[in-house]
Amino acid sequence: MSALPQGFETLEPFVDQWAVAGSAERAARRDASTAEARETFYAAASPLLTSALDRLDGRPLAEHDASETRLMQLMLSLAHVALAVELQQDDEPKHQPLRREMRITRTPAD
Repeated sequence: MSALPQGFETLEPFVDQWAVAGSAERAARRDASTAEARETFYAAASPLLTSALDRLDGRPLAEHDASETRLMQLMLSLAHVALAVELQQDDEPKHQPLRREMRITRTPAD
């Protein structure tokens, strides 16, 4: 049985690491990940972003099943990872200690 909705099976290898609840946990996973792990996840997930959002926008959040919730968590983690891959690039390690000082308590996605 797939952990994700049909059509998103290629993201299964990333569920354990990136399908997590809460912005603080997503930021922690980003901090704990390697550049290679972030780039691999980004390369696999970013082409599926539009189709994932189309799927998730089709129903209210309260009606998402467990597989859709995991897909949403992956896409929210993709937002964190995209900042590292697209913007920070080689400077990601320099910004990592600064993020640890900025404590996330709650975000609209939580």
